[in-house]
Amino acid sequence: MYRMRQWIAAVEAELDRELALERLLGPDAVRSSAPKRTTRGGPARHTVAWAEARARAHDGAGRPLPVVTRELDAALGHALAGPLTALTDLPPSDTSARDGWAVAGPGPWRLRDGRVPAGGQPEPLGHGTAVALAAGARLPVGAGGVVRREHGEVVADDGMLFDRSGSPGVGGPGPGPGPGRDVRARGQECRAGETLLPAGTAVTPAVAGLAAAAGHDRLVVHRRPRVELLLLEDELPESGPPRDGRVRDALGPLLAPWLARHGADVIGRRRVADAVGALRDALRGSTADVLVTTGRTAAGPVDRLHAALAESGARLLVDSVAVRPGHPMLLAELPPSPDGRPRLLVGLPGDPPAAVAGAVTLAVPLLRRLGGHADPDPEAHRTTTASALPGHPHDTRLIPVRRGAHGIVPLPFDGPAMLRGLAVADGIAVVPPGGVPAGAHVEVLDVPGP
Repeated sequence: MYRMRQWIAAVEAELDRELALERLLGPDAVRSSAPKRTTRGGPARHTVAWAEARARAHDGAGRPLPVVTRELDAALGHALAGPLTALTDLPPSDTSARDGWAVAGPGPWRLRDGRVPAGGQPEPLGHGTAVALAAGARLPVGAGGVVRREHGEVVADDGMLFDRSGSPGVGGPGPGPGPGRDVRARGQECRAGETLLPAGTAVTPAVAGLAAAAGHDRLVVHRRPRVELLLLEDELPESGPPRDGRVRDALGPLLAPWLARHGADVIGRRRVADAVGALRDALRGSTADVLVTTGRTAAGPVDRLHAALAESGARLLVDSVAVRPGHPMLLAELPPSPDGRPRLLVGLPGDPPAAVAGAVTLAVPLLRRLGGHADPDPEAHRTTTASALPGHPHDTRLIPVRRGAHGIVPLPFDGPAMLRGLAVADGIAVVPPGGVPAGAHVEVLDVPGP
């Protein structure tokens, strides 16, 4: 009788798990006409095309995260939440574009004592006189132009300045520099109130410098999505050479900076025991906006992720993508956090090149959308192929490439578990089914650099 009760309890537990998986996959999965990948020991995976997967990742993110105000240096890597406008004319006054002398009227000019530094307040300049000044210095009232340092000659005995540039009047009286020569006119770059950059622009060091020049001390930006990286391959060594038949963990050092350079605020990286309960508890307890897992995505006997998602009440948005490498990747919507914030999970395969493929397919568009970054222009990322790029008969291929004089070329060492090709790549080519002939255009995704 005891064994019978054990058997009944086991059957009921299995039925509960199957019902949870059905809720995870959704009622439309059974009726879906999408291609299916069957995996021994697991249910069919409903595969979507690569472009469709990226669109679902973008749309699944919903609205960008709330706006925050940051000091200029702290705003780096964020996206502008609104247009960047100038608070002043740039430059705010007429300034010298070169080291030299400000001159008033035709030459030669009687040289006045002193030198106007950048940021100085010069006295007005009388007709027929000149004063030395630095590049970027404010032009004195009355000055009509600038004689460059290399073009001017000061005669010591009478303190007169001559223009030796070869313009009319060289060596004696003449017009000297034309009106406005080597002068940056007030408002030449922009006027106060003018829009400098649109919302969604990433704050780079150059953007921060422009904002400072335009009068800003702080910027209103979208909060960066908080990301936690869960490494499910808990048996891999994290130091020293590979040993005992186990390969060294490469995904921990690779993914955290990769995600950070694509807009994530990586708040943690931890290993999770290879058990459904441990993974379920990690999903429920995380405070991240986005969880990124590695490994255990292939349906089968060791598929812990699908079971943990089912027990957590998650909903799958993508469950396998028609792409090589990396087709077992997935995207799921987790139950919201206690404070109501939506949460998402990107499941990456455990093979390093496949994990990178999953990151660029699902994680990058998701993070960019949450961070409020403008959608990239696909045409701006298309380039010519210097040689043919082989394709898969049915799936998209993601191939590490390098840009050359005649276009992009594929790199060797791009097979399973190989990172050597990716380490020297400056892009990842998106090769449609069937391949791309030499001389054709293909989309190339960014590989984050230093």
